[in-house]
Amino acid sequence: MQTSAQRQAMRAYAAAADARPARAQEAELFRGVGAALRRAAQRDGVARSRALADNERLWTMVIDLLRDPANALPEGLRASIISVGLAVQREMRSTTPDFGFLVAVNENIAAGLDRAG
Repeated sequence: MQTSAQRQAMRAYAAAADARPARAQEAELFRGVGAALRRAAQRDGVARSRALADNERLWTMVIDLLRDPANALPEGLRASIISVGLAVQREMRSTTPDFGFLVAVNENIAAGLDRAG
């Protein structure tokens, strides 16, 4: 059961999120997942698996959204980002994922979203 303070905090967060442009929120998501990957690169076990799983969910969602014919991005850009996403997914599934590569891709996507926003 949520406390009054928790409900108030959730309402405040939702209001703040609504005030920020969608691209800024998307960039923040890529940066957050990238930061978790950076930390996980130095660890084993659960933290590493969780960071990879979060990145997998993020990229699966991105690819699915870009494959939607109703997506307003130009087709060439959508295809390019899907190609990057598939490369990221292949890397995450390797026995020894290159965390530097994964972090760099997420940071570059976040920077692109910042410029586009």
